[in-house]
Amino acid sequence: MGTYTVKQLARLSGVSVRTLHHYDEIGLLRPAFIGENRYRYYGREELLRLQDILFHRELGVPLQEIARLLASEGRNRVAILSEHRSILANRVERSRQLLRTIDRTIAELNGEGTMKDKDLYHGFAPEKQADYEAQLVDHLGQDARKGIEASKAHWGEAGPEKMRAALEEGDAAEMALVERFRAGAPAVDASLSPALNRHRDWVSTMWGRECPPQAYGGLADLYLSHPGFRARYEAHGNGFTEWLATAMKTHASRLEA
Repeated sequence: MGTYTVKQLARLSGVSVRTLHHYDEIGLLRPAFIGENRYRYYGREELLRLQDILFHRELGVPLQEIARLLASEGRNRVAILSEHRSILANRVERSRQLLRTIDRTIAELNGEGTMKDKDLYHGFAPEKQADYEAQLVDHLGQDARKGIEASKAHWGEAGPEKMRAALEEGDAAEMALVERFRAGAPAVDASLSPALNRHRDWVSTMWGRECPPQAYGGLADLYLSHPGFRARYEAHGNGFTEWLATAMKTHASRLEA
């Protein structure tokens, strides 16, 4: 176990040199020392701290919150890792359930079996849905609760085929925005309007009613603040959550103007 330069640590961990420099600048991960050659050097303690940071990022925790958590008094590394393990173990089990649901659905679509309607949703966590609904109400007010109930009634009557089609459209709308993000389009670029309109139309479809600009902007705030949404969107690329939220809020402002 020796020391690593920034480039060596970047190769070792898969974290870019630019990101490591940023972590240093914001005080999240300082090097063990700076050499006479002005190179940053990282030792075992810094490698372990970087692992902590990456676990938190994997779980969707914002950088500011990571700094606070790592600075908390009375928290040792074993306790932190035990928490991570518990969360990830739950994710693994849920992923296994979802994979089984996917496999059974593919088999049915290929004419190789049938599923009960309720089995189409095996593995989707109802407590997560309840959490999302509660946060929607917090962000958008009590009118959102009426909308949630209306949406449930709407999809209860629509049936699994329409739900499947709606989810596929949601994935397509989302990926259209991911492609623009990866291409380097600024979040405030007006050329994003067609893709954002498609995304807002999908939200309206899922809600079973129109998604007005103010509600669309409120949904962006929910994406930013909720760890579950953040984890989902950051999987598309570092910074995508902030980019998407900014794009949605900018688009909502343009629609209201």
